[in-house]
Amino acid sequence: MTDSVDGSPSTEPVYRDERLRLFSFATAEKRADYLRVLDAFDRARAAYVVLLHADDVAAWIDAAEKPAAGSEASSELTRLTAAEIGPLLDQLHRWGVLERSYDGSRAATLAEYRNRHFVYQFAQAGFQAYRAVAGVLEARLDDVALPRLVLPELLADLEALAEANRGADAERVYRTLRRLDIALTDMAGHAAQFYLSLGDLVRTTEITPEAFLAHKDALLAHMREFGLDLARFAPRLAAAILAVEATGLDELIERAARCDERVLLSPARRQVDWRSRWEGLRTWFVPPEDDTGTEAERLREATMSAIAAVLSLLRRVTETRKGGVSRESALRHLAAWFTAAPTADSAHALFDAVFGLGRPRHLATEHPDADIVPAIRSWWEAPPLEISRTLAETGRPPSAGAPARIHRNDAGIRRLRETQLAAQRERAAAARSLAGADVHERVLDERETEVLLRLLDSASTAWVPVSGRVGGTTGSDSGVTLTVSAHSGSTVVRTAAGMLHLNNRKLEVRQTTRASARKVATGGEGDRA
Repeated sequence: MTDSVDGSPSTEPVYRDERLRLFSFATAEKRADYLRVLDAFDRARAAYVVLLHADDVAAWIDAAEKPAAGSEASSELTRLTAAEIGPLLDQLHRWGVLERSYDGSRAATLAEYRNRHFVYQFAQAGFQAYRAVAGVLEARLDDVALPRLVLPELLADLEALAEANRGADAERVYRTLRRLDIALTDMAGHAAQFYLSLGDLVRTTEITPEAFLAHKDALLAHMREFGLDLARFAPRLAAAILAVEATGLDELIERAARCDERVLLSPARRQVDWRSRWEGLRTWFVPPEDDTGTEAERLREATMSAIAAVLSLLRRVTETRKGGVSRESALRHLAAWFTAAPTADSAHALFDAVFGLGRPRHLATEHPDADIVPAIRSWWEAPPLEISRTLAETGRPPSAGAPARIHRNDAGIRRLRETQLAAQRERAAAARSLAGADVHERVLDERETEVLLRLLDSASTAWVPVSGRVGGTTGSDSGVTLTVSAHSGSTVVRTAAGMLHLNNRKLEVRQTTRASARKVATGGEGDRA
């Protein structure tokens, strides 16, 4: 009812107000009764019953609440009659949650027909609003995890998508692309919820040290495994995405849109939608042209920061348990002191000492000339002193005033940003130069050496086996990929800072471009990434 001609949600304010009005039942005075009515409609919909009269709604509510008749919760619920449900249904219809129509088949006489026997059903937008509220009520905020196992599934689906697009199998392209979109959306949502819950855990004061220590090993292991898997699969997923594009991106989008069954959307709108979804998938793993980093890299950095936060919390919990003094124990001791105070005056004195309260400062102000009014003279005998307005109103001596306004140095910020971008461009140029020739057959300059060391660091953490020996690994940075493979004998990399000796290892650096993706698709050397 509030969509534009091409099926996309309208952004007009009046349409947004209509959609937001759908949630009025969640904040109304009788919100509990509204939820009981809508729950009855949802249960009826699950049983393939769409149209309900007020009597039918009452019967569905009674059937749902009958098994819990002896429970403590059911004693708080009063039975809703059809006469009471009627106004609730009319109000839900006015909000747009339910649709209403006449039901002449229920009228036995002309008077009953004129009595407006209405039947109700969920409106499409109303059902979405109800499911949103029900999802919040049913959500388990502690049921969070990092989707580590979805990464190999994404890689397998990308390889299947390239094969399907190469074979012009439109239905398989649509199914695989839709599965990829759902899996990536689910991974992003779960990761965001996990880090949000982890932030609450680090900041909260409700969790006990025993509960945290019981789960800290599993939490740290879970985050470390996810970070390692993300570093290991990110280059392979980037190469797989480029391999899919090498088979024809326009044909891929056209085939997916052709099999899309959303008939209310025009073919052009469907193609725009699927192209935007593919661009979203691409930005997760393929570095952009401006070398700003991918979403996968930012997610890995967030994982490392979360591990550091958990370790910091672990250190604080351990120090608290070791010292035997915490905020809880200190407050308990303070409460015991207040309880043991012999008199009310002692309790007041203890309160003043603990919370730093005392007499106003201006009462202890001395006369500027101690010879005229000595400090030992009684207040009753000494003349009054002039004090500042600030001291009289706030108890604080006057200060020099608020600090001056800080002026933004926009020119300096721009210079720093230009310097940062120039450094990124130099690093990208050094990476391209490094991938331009064999690293073992020339002398690397300082910039190339810095990029090579960053690649070696990334490759060394990309694959940590439980047992056995590592045959080879990869690492990517600044748009290039380093492949470390087994080699008979030792190799040497000559740099401006000296020579790097590698035992039974050989290095190969290549650009992460569409050309390398075509090698992956055709079975060339790129399959090692």
